[in-house]
Amino acid sequence: MTIDPQSLVDLPKVSLHDHLDGGLRPGTVRELADEIGHPLPAADDLGVWFREAADSGSLVRYLETFDHTIAVMQTRANLVRVAREFVADLAGDGGVYGETRWAPEQHTAGGLSMAEAVEAVRDGLAEGMATAPRPILVRQLLTSMRHAEPSTAIAELALRFRDEGVAGFDIAGAEDGFPAERFLPAFQHLKKHNFPYTIHAGEAAGLSSIWGAVQVCAANRIGHGVRITDDITVDDSGTAVLGELAGYVRDQQIPLELCPSSNVQTGAVPSVAAHPIKLLDELGFRVTVNCDNQLMGGTRLSRELGLLVSELGYDLVGLRRLTRNAAQSAFLPYDQRQALIADVIEPGFASLG
Repeated sequence: MTIDPQSLVDLPKVSLHDHLDGGLRPGTVRELADEIGHPLPAADDLGVWFREAADSGSLVRYLETFDHTIAVMQTRANLVRVAREFVADLAGDGGVYGETRWAPEQHTAGGLSMAEAVEAVRDGLAEGMATAPRPILVRQLLTSMRHAEPSTAIAELALRFRDEGVAGFDIAGAEDGFPAERFLPAFQHLKKHNFPYTIHAGEAAGLSSIWGAVQVCAANRIGHGVRITDDITVDDSGTAVLGELAGYVRDQQIPLELCPSSNVQTGAVPSVAAHPIKLLDELGFRVTVNCDNQLMGGTRLSRELGLLVSELGYDLVGLRRLTRNAAQSAFLPYDQRQALIADVIEPGFASLG
C-alpha cells in the first residue's frame, strides 16, 4: 500500500527505547567537540560517518561512535542542550511520549556527580517539553552498564529522582558474557520499592539472556528481545509453534522493545524485510517499534514506521496497533496511559482515516 511519508511524520508516536547518547544531532556533536577540543573523524558529513561506522560490521567502529557522543556530554550545559534537542526532534517527528535512556556513570569525567548529571538531563527535557510545538512528555530511564562491577548505585539514584522525571531503570552494554542476573540485587531493590525496569536481552545473546531477564530478574519489559524467535518453530503445516519461554513471554504480554534498523546494524537480523516483528505481532506478542540510536541509525520513528510499511506490508491499522502497544507499555501510571491512548493516539490515527 502507499502511505504518504508526511502522514507518517504526523502520526502520534510513542518511543520506549531510545538512547540519549545515541540521539545527538550531527551538528551538535561537531559544535560541542570544537568547543572542548575533542578530535572528531575527518568527515565532510558527520552524520554519514556515524551511520557508516555503525553499518560497518565492526564492533570496534560501532563503539567508537559512542566515544565521540559521550565525550561531548560531560558538562551540565551540554547535557541540558542534548536533552532539550532530543525532545525537540522527537516532537518534530510526531512524538507524544518518550523515554530516553542513558548511563549517568559515563558522564562524570567533567566533574559532575551522577546526581548533577541527572538533574541536567531533567532540566533539558523540561526545557524541550516547554518549547515543543505540540504537547509531549519525555522522561528518563537511568542505565547501569552491565559489564561494570554490579552495584545498586544507579537503581538507588533512579529511586531518588522518581518524582522528578525518572520513569525507570535499565541495564545496557555488552550482553554476551554479562548476564542480567549479575544485577539481581539492583532489580530486587527496585521491586521492593515498586519501581519498573527494562532489561536489554535477546539482541547480542540468545534465549538464555531473555530467560534470565524474565524469569530471574522479572523484567517489566525486554529491550530488543528479537532472539525470542529462537524458541519459535514452524511445523510442516506452516503453523508457528511456541516453545515454553516464547509462550510465557507472549502469554504474559511482556513488551518487546524492537528496533528494526538497529537490529540490522548489530547483526541480530539480516534485513528489515527479514525482521520478525510482523511474525511476533501476528502471533500476539506485545511488540513495539523504536529507534534505539537515532544518530547511528540515521533514523527517526517515522522512518522506522515507513520501513515497516515498505518492507513488511504494514498499513495504518497495524501501525496503530504497534503505537497502542507502546503506550500500554510505557512506564506511566495506568490512568495516564489510558488517557494517552484515548485522547491523543486514537484521535491522531482517526484524523488520517
